[in-house]
Amino acid sequence: MALVVQKYGGSSVATPEKIKNIAKRVLNTRAQGNDVVVVVSAMGDTTDELLELARQITDDPQERETDMLLSTGEQVSIALLSMAIHALGYSVISLTGAQVGILTSAVHTKARIVKVNSERILGELQQGKIVIVAGFQGVNENNDITTLGRGGSDTTAVALAAALQADVCEIYTDVSGVYTADPRIVPDARKLPVISYDEMLEMASLGAVVLQPRSVEYAKHYNVVIHVRSSFNGEAGTIVREVGEVEKELVVSGVTCDKKVAKVAILEVPDRPGVAYQVFAALADANVNVDMIIQSIKRGAVNDISFTVAESDLRKATAAMQQLSERLGAGGVAQDSNVAKVSIVGAGLGGNPVIAAKMFGALAEKGINIEMISTSEIKISCLLQMAKADEAVQAVHQIFSLGVEEKAS
Repeated sequence: MALVVQKYGGSSVATPEKIKNIAKRVLNTRAQGNDVVVVVSAMGDTTDELLELARQITDDPQERETDMLLSTGEQVSIALLSMAIHALGYSVISLTGAQVGILTSAVHTKARIVKVNSERILGELQQGKIVIVAGFQGVNENNDITTLGRGGSDTTAVALAAALQADVCEIYTDVSGVYTADPRIVPDARKLPVISYDEMLEMASLGAVVLQPRSVEYAKHYNVVIHVRSSFNGEAGTIVREVGEVEKELVVSGVTCDKKVAKVAILEVPDRPGVAYQVFAALADANVNVDMIIQSIKRGAVNDISFTVAESDLRKATAAMQQLSERLGAGGVAQDSNVAKVSIVGAGLGGNPVIAAKMFGALAEKGINIEMISTSEIKISCLLQMAKADEAVQAVHQIFSLGVEEKAS
């Protein structure tokens, strides 16, 4: 008997009818002789609706209370799915993150999983039950409810799969797998049958919303094989696993676009040792993750430091920089949320200068200006204006012949 962990996203459980359909899919897995643990997200747009409720109360809700509020969404989902399975005659139990024993760091709204206690789940499975677990949430050492950030149910599922030594972790979503680009932007985008942990991690970090980046980190660390599939059909999806050198066929595996990014610049900062440290220490104190960083050429005794952050962190980043600007006697702070980050990802990028030239050439041909660039062994990212984002993705996807027809030819 195999142990299967399945995760269903919000779109998969958006309505009572969809929940009933998911119950049948879960029972089909059980009928094949498997033990089943199911991780569920909040229904549809519930999380956004709860955030909007909070904003109607205050423009600056406490992060602890935000976690208290948002965690209720998953409780609704697990209870309803448990009811649906029970109505079909099967033994089932729903459990919150705290009841399961998912211990997290103390940071609210984007906590990290520290430990998973598998005893409760294993005990319920031994009694013949299907176990339904609330994704996206855990509890810290103070017994306060925490949440794992957008897409956190993915991480819950992978962490449980690791702790339970599951045979497979199936992530069900509204797409059929991982594609060379977002099919809504590039209609001929091609589904990848297999992708490496490293490539998937970069794609997830750069805007591909199929998996939360932390879930891929967790899977790589514990060697958990992930199968990304559609909850609306029975097709095979994309396997995320360790890939050997022989299997790395594509120089470029995919193109991603992150439209939930913002650029911040602290202007005319004194050009002296320790200033960059002060800038990024202030951001770290505000719990703001930074991505692309550029320090301009020295102008007299000052220069500018620019960086990108998640759009959701823009307010905190700007406030931190304004305070620092006053202390340093800098020239002020500028920001721009009307930007997007377009990236290419591939195991074959390292040591291949032609790839960057082709990408930049494709953007230049379309008259698209690049504002910032960052690179690694397996990715190249360009920051550009939001209005040009879709056109940029299409141009880059085409220049590397990633489409279905282009690949077939």
